[in-house]
Amino acid sequence: MVSMGDVRLMANDLDVGHGGRTVLKQVDLSLRVGEITVLVGPNGCGKSTLLRTVAGLLPPLGGEIRIDGEPLGSLGRRALSQRLAFLPQTSQAPAGVTVRELVRHGRYAHRGALARHTAEDTEAIDWALDVTDARLLVDRRLDELSGGERQRAWLAMVLAQRAGVLLLDEPTTYLDMRHQFDVLDVVRRLAREHDIACGVVLHDLMQAAAYADEVVVVADGGVAASGSPDQVIEPEVIQRAFGLRVNVVRDPATGYLACFPRRSEASAATAKP
Repeated sequence: MVSMGDVRLMANDLDVGHGGRTVLKQVDLSLRVGEITVLVGPNGCGKSTLLRTVAGLLPPLGGEIRIDGEPLGSLGRRALSQRLAFLPQTSQAPAGVTVRELVRHGRYAHRGALARHTAEDTEAIDWALDVTDARLLVDRRLDELSGGERQRAWLAMVLAQRAGVLLLDEPTTYLDMRHQFDVLDVVRRLAREHDIACGVVLHDLMQAAAYADEVVVVADGGVAASGSPDQVIEPEVIQRAFGLRVNVVRDPATGYLACFPRRSEASAATAKP
């Protein structure tokens, strides 16, 4: 039996890339039960490539990945899908599909597309709909939903896999501020209350500070820093990774960290020619 903080997925000395090009080298990464690990870094630094590699969608160019202590490469596609769920930046479903039909797809990892629906499937689907607050959406078509509702439906689909590892690639993209936080609240609840190890790619450092147990900064072909938000979201790390000088402050009401460009640089960036 796993407990809070146990490592569910581990990558050691991992090299990742695509098209014959190495993007990141010697990456160490651990996803723990009940915790959220957030990957941040500048555009094009390799965050999504790293996430797709540990999801088993891209072959590693070096190093190893283990899930529950077993080599990732030793698991077949269905066995891996029972342990790990991945939601990419953008997902597409057939036109006219309802939320109920979409979420049922999450059970294919256990039953296959043509197998009979079981009581276990019903329980998993009901749980996924409840935890994402998507039950009232089940009879609506996906293309009729708002961005936030649609993202909750996709989350419910991957959760129906009942996997112990959840990987999300920029789940807040294209959402307004309220729906961004709604989705991240769901992810935090999944980690804390349902013992899921979550790995999430985010662009927003303040969201990372608010939701992450561990922040991994990806830059310059590797991991530039990793640790708690207090350890990582600090001026020297941000300047090294993003090339931007910032002030880091703590919100007295929430205790969360926030960073802002230093006034002279912000003024120069917005000055009219």
